[in-house]
Amino acid sequence: MGRTKEIPPAVRVYTVCDESRYLVVRKVPALGCGDDLMRLFATYGEVEECKPMDAEDCEEFTDVYWIKFRLIANARFAKRKLDDSVFLGNRLQISYAPEFETLSDTKDKLETRRKEVLSRTNPQKGKGSVSQVTKPALTTQSETDYQFHRRNAPITRVSSDQEYFGSSSMNQTVKTVREKLNKIEESGKQKRPEASSQNLQTEPDLKRTRVDNRRRI
Repeated sequence: MGRTKEIPPAVRVYTVCDESRYLVVRKVPALGCGDDLMRLFATYGEVEECKPMDAEDCEEFTDVYWIKFRLIANARFAKRKLDDSVFLGNRLQISYAPEFETLSDTKDKLETRRKEVLSRTNPQKGKGSVSQVTKPALTTQSETDYQFHRRNAPITRVSSDQEYFGSSSMNQTVKTVREKLNKIEESGKQKRPEASSQNLQTEPDLKRTRVDNRRRI
């Protein structure tokens, strides 16, 4: 389809049958630049063959080249990136050429497409072969031993005089804070018996005898 600046390029959706690892490149400048063209396409994947198609009709001062990729994915990538791109002053026109496929090419293409669809629809299927590590179940004897050691495990306590930091100033700060906390705890213990004795002294005052001031006849 002819392309001009006024008319936007046509959009076509390709199926797996339309795609191919064989490409036909048109509007290549007739400058004997086949090696340059092959190096350009080789940047998108391994190219097995690249040769001119002398029998193909083309515009004046241009050539048509036939390119064969090893993988169809590389051919698809190269066509998407290089179609309508500028090469030595001309805009290349690239199309798939499934008519050059053999029976084995078509079979491999369909099988590759089937695997791609399965991998996209079932992403976890490929991970199924990885063995899952499960925790071994505890036997009755091992459970009994575990509970026994858990109940009788010694409780370790850290001494309050232990130095935790490498800096002496930090250890001194910790020691000062501990001394203040101990003083607060001791003062609280001393106040508790005083408060209890005061409560005992005030209890008799609360239970005063009532005086009967009523007049008797």
